[in-house]
Amino acid sequence: MKTKSSAKKRFKVTGSGKIKRKHAFKSHILTKKSKKRKLALTHSTLVHKTDEKSIKQQLRII
Repeated sequence: MKTKSSAKKRFKVTGSGKIKRKHAFKSHILTKKSKKRKLALTHSTLVHKTDEKSIKQQLRII
């Protein structure tokens, strides 16, 4: 079974099995966004637990 290429590019699995993702809204039209907001969007975060199952299926982890 092949993995979904889009999911493969967007998500990484941590050592404990959680899924990391990047924040949206950080690619363009950045002049109107505050420095604080842009800095917060820079850091990666974890995928919400309700979305984990579907993403793991796309990554063929389950």
